[in-house]
Parts: sequence; C-alpha cells; structure tokens
Amino acid sequence: MCGIAGIFLRDGEPVNEAIISAMCSAMVHRGPDERGTYISNNIGIGMTRLSIIDIENGSQPICNEHGNIWVVSNGEIYNFQELRERLVSIGYRFKTRSDTEVIAHLYEEYGVDCVRHLRGMFAFAIWDDRRNRLMIARDRVGIKPLYYFENGRDIAFASELKSLLQYPTIERRIDLESLQYLFAFMTTPPDASIIANVKKLEPGHVLLASEDNGAEVFRYWDVEFKPDRSRSEDSFSEELRVRLLDSVSSHLVSDVPVGVFLSGGMDSSAVAATMAKISEKPINTFSIGFQNRKYDESEEAKDFAAQLGARHTELVLESDALAFLDEISWFLDEPFGDSSAIPTYMVSRLAAKEVKVVLSGDGGDELFAGYDKYRVEQRQRVYDRIPKQLRSVFAPIAMMMKEGMPGRRFLFQLSMTGNLRYLNSLSDFRYESNGSVFSQEIRTEMAWRSSWEKMSTCLEGGPDHWLSRLQYMDIHRYLPLDILTKVDRMSMANSLEVRVPLLDHHFVEFAATIPPERLLDGSGSKAIFKKALRELVPENVANRPKRGFAVPLGDWFRNNLSGLVRDLLLSDRARSRGIFNMNYVEQIIKLHEGGRNQDDRLWLFISFELWCRNFLDSDRSIITACTRIREVSLNAANSR
Repeated sequence: MCGIAGIFLRDGEPVNEAIISAMCSAMVHRGPDERGTYISNNIGIGMTRLSIIDIENGSQPICNEHGNIWVVSNGEIYNFQELRERLVSIGYRFKTRSDTEVIAHLYEEYGVDCVRHLRGMFAFAIWDDRRNRLMIARDRVGIKPLYYFENGRDIAFASELKSLLQYPTIERRIDLESLQYLFAFMTTPPDASIIANVKKLEPGHVLLASEDNGAEVFRYWDVEFKPDRSRSEDSFSEELRVRLLDSVSSHLVSDVPVGVFLSGGMDSSAVAATMAKISEKPINTFSIGFQNRKYDESEEAKDFAAQLGARHTELVLESDALAFLDEISWFLDEPFGDSSAIPTYMVSRLAAKEVKVVLSGDGGDELFAGYDKYRVEQRQRVYDRIPKQLRSVFAPIAMMMKEGMPGRRFLFQLSMTGNLRYLNSLSDFRYESNGSVFSQEIRTEMAWRSSWEKMSTCLEGGPDHWLSRLQYMDIHRYLPLDILTKVDRMSMANSLEVRVPLLDHHFVEFAATIPPERLLDGSGSKAIFKKALRELVPENVANRPKRGFAVPLGDWFRNNLSGLVRDLLLSDRARSRGIFNMNYVEQIIKLHEGGRNQDDRLWLFISFELWCRNFLDSDRSIITACTRIREVSLNAANSR
C-alpha cells in the first residue's frame, strides 16, 4: 500500500524533483515506511510506501531488467503470485517478490491490456521510456483513488488531492458544478473534484499520455447485469459460498498481521466468519460503539466475536471524538457529506495500533440489495400510476409549506416520477430546495440542475430491471464516491490498509448474474446472501435490522456542541465567502435546535467550511474552529 504521484511534461521540459518530493510529503501518512522517486528529464514519479508484501525488497519505483519500464503502485494485486509464475515460465526475470514488479513485466508482455489481468485494488502509473508514454490506471470498482490534472502541456497525478495541489500550476479555485453536485448528492462527481480542472480517474479506467498523441482516457471494465434465471437458488447459494471463501482467502495474502472490521451487521460478520474459518490462529476484530443505543451495535459485534473466538477490541465514541475534526477534514481531501467518516477514522485509529491490514464488509449492500432505499423504491413505484394532471398540483402545495414542515417532502415525492423521485429521496438537499442553498451570485454562475440531470441520465441507461439499474448506479456512484472514499481516506490517515473481499471483481461479476427478484423477495432483503451463509452467520445476525454506520451528531449538535455549529457556520469568515444563502443556513440551524433533525445538512456545511479553511484560505489552517472543538470536548471530558 502506497501513495503515488507523478509529473509528465509533454513539451520536454525537465521535471523539478523538489515538486515531486513535496507531492510525496503531503501524503506521507499513506506510506510512512519508505519513500522513492524516479526522475528522468520530463518524467518524474514518486511514492510513499506502507510495507505489506516483500517488506525488505519491495521498494518503489521499480523497473524491469532493462530499466526502460518504471512503475509506482498503490494497492494490492491478489493474484500476483500466479501472474509471476506465468511470466517466469515465458522468460521474465524477477529481482523481488513484490506485486509491483509483476505489473512492470505484465506491461512488457501485454502492453496496456496488462490491467485486464490484474485481480486486486490498485492505482498505478507506468512510464514506458521506449515509447515516451505514461499510463495511469485505477481498479475496477474504485477502491483506490487517483486524481489527475491535464492542461494540454502538463499531466500531474497523485493518490490524494492535497498531494496534487503541491503542483504550482494548479489554481486553488472551486469548481461550481462539483459544488452543486456536492450539495445534491453529498460527494463531488465521479470524474471531477471540488478544485477546478482537477479530475478523478474513474474506476475501471486508464489514461494514456504521450508527447505526440496527447492524453486519452478509456474504460477497460464495467459490470454487466445478466440475470441467469435458468439456475436454482441452491445453485447460486453454493457458488456464493465458494466464491466468498476464495475471495477472502486471496485477500489474506500478506507479510504482516491482518485483522477485520466487525459491526453487528451481516456483511462484516460474513467476512469475519469466513476469515476465522480459514485462519489457524484467532483473528483480530475491531469495532466502534456509542453510548446512545440507537446507534450502537458494539454489543452485537462483541458477542459474535466471542462466538468466533476472536481477539476483540472496541472503542465507545462520545462527542469528544469531534476533537479530531481538524485531522478528519484534512485527510478527507474534499468536502464530504457522510458523517460516518468520523467513526471510520476512529476505528481505523484503533486497529492501526494492532495491525497494518484489515478486511471490511463493504459492498454487500450494493451487490445483494441490502439498502432500505431499494425497498422504499419498490413501494413508491406505485406513485407512477398517479395521473399527470393530479400530480401537477402536489408541488405548488408543497412550495407553500415552510421548510421542515411535516408532509412537505412527501408531497414533493408524489409530484415526481421515476428517476427524479428516487434521486430526490437520496438527497438531504432535495431537488425542490437545492437552489435555496446558494447565494444569488453563485446561482447565476452555476449550470443549474445539471447534477440532477447527469444522475438521472445514469439511471436511464444500463440494466433492464429497475432494481439492477439502482444497483448499477450505486456501484458507479455511491460506492466509489462515498463508501470507498471514506474508508480509503480514513484508514490511510492512520497508515492502515483496508481490503474489501466482497468487491473482488470476480465476486461482483457473479453477483450480477443473480436475478433481482431473488434479492428482494418476500423474506426480506439480501435473501440469497443470507441463505448462502446461514451456516456461517447466525440467524439473529442475518435478520437484524440494518442500522448503517451512523453517528449521533443530532444529539451532539443540539447539546454541548450547539455553540460550535453557530460559531463556525455563521462566522464572518464563512459569510465573507459569498457562497451560501446565509438566511437558509440559519434556518437549518434553527430547525435543528427546535427538534427537527438536520444533522446531515449541518455536517455537510461544517465539512465544507472546514475544507475551505484548510485548503483555500491564505493561512490554510482551521486552528480557530478546532481550538473551539477541543475546548468543548475537553470541558465535557473534565465534567465527567
């Protein structure tokens, strides 16, 4: 596991080594064990290494035996040993046991198609000195991140935005389309970032750049939903068990100890149980709990860990966890609407004291339709039968109701059809109120509603069945932009590698063959997944209502941290930005103080303001806000 960075100057100018060094320094947390660079005229690549495989000899950048192919890689290639044996058999020579050297020789043999042979999570860069060509690639589902900047002359790339911002050509200016997307769907878009002209390389994509042909981005993989209705449920269940065992086994390849994140839910329990079945020693499990039982699954996790004979470690979070908001904001890289980044950071911090690698259960809800929103959409599809003439009266009635009034959201939902209704149900800043968020000056500059139109277009293509379309969208949007982003940034902030066996691409492709009607049957969600693993996961765990990885922010913001919310969001500093409609911000705060939970909206405003202070302001600090947070937290701790 590493952080990678690089610069390719297509006009032939030499790369400044100091810039590469600065880019690596900005993400040293991703790889505190070692650093390395390769500079040759107009190409420079660098890395920071977290040593997991071939600890002694796996240094990067690494080259082939001829010294004309150079590679830096972030992630793990789980089939590298198999690939190595194949390459040795046809004459390639290796000097290490590392998976990165396999990529170098694989590229020699297959060229750009080398990426299709890899099984794993990765973002890597290859410099081909023979062709004066740069190749960067990202894994199929987006477990590992990769940002890039391209202006027709320069190409710069890095694992993290903060690293890329060390490149002086990049202007620290907010991308307004990304800003609109952020306040519609709680993340920035799949192909862009909050900084103008800085892009994300999308999952399953490759970028090729050369002096003569410029830069070209293309997709090398996509999931295809092809339900096989000829197979029995027992047949699917049996193969699911076999594939899960195979995936977890492959993800345990390591030269350092491996643990597992364990909540009280089905997915992490399935991974933990499979890992315990394989392991000859007791496994290490880690979980987070809360004093508020509404959010707490720690007892369930603890009980299941005991059944597995695991060495279990847990941490109970209170509002003083917000003392880490300065670190969390810095490591997130971009404003981020999912407050579960907080417990993810804390459980990663906890696990990093014991191990360097953990497995997680992320991905199961997307593959096996575990989210409540799928069942809600299943019920709400009946709304599409409402005549258009009747539907047209609901929105004007709702518009006359005040923000936060009971029934307002429901009337707006009734006024919408199909894709827009579903997308609106996902957003905390809904379609009908999204425009109220921003100042008039910002609104006039925005391509208004473009974010909603793009997401709606994503749903219009793809699989035939409505459930498969929603899963397809979540695999391409929610999973890489929210879940995997949160896990990668918060774990790597603590120099911890997280592996995701449920997102092994072979496992994903198999899940896409299960007919959607077998995922949401009368017995509940994830029906076939639960049936397949009933011998591994007890019934009380499999059928436990889904809670998600939520945080009691509403209570925290309404009680001992209420002053912080106002001090931060209504400050002169926040007002001076001219981005938001401050009357709307104050209205949201008052609604929350009055008992109407607005914690998710408040969290996004807070995340954005802290990001601005950290990345845009001249002093690039958030000392004032974080001092206030620490004072509140320490006072609360002392009072106990």
